[in-house]
Amino acid sequence: MPDRPEIVCICGSARFAGEMRAANRELTFAGLIVVAPGEVEAGGSVTDEQKTVLDALHLRKIDLADRVLVVNPGGYVGESTTREIAYARANGKPVSFTDPV
Repeated sequence: MPDRPEIVCICGSARFAGEMRAANRELTFAGLIVVAPGEVEAGGSVTDEQKTVLDALHLRKIDLADRVLVVNPGGYVGESTTREIAYARANGKPVSFTDPV
């Protein structure tokens, strides 16, 4: 294992929480450090203020990462994830997807 394993930030819609957990597990067992969205299940109750805080926090997670993995079953990429992808690319982070876009 290298001195510092690669850091991957997972992005994706809260509706794919299960798929993001599976990706997190797979990447972790591959020896990578994984940062991911906070556990907010689809349909869970989050205030506008909390969403603003979570969105800003996730951009800081992207800052920490070497690359971004977008979990997008069926090719779905929502509005928040689209912003995160743009932010990652603007900051020179490679972005890959689990499914074709």
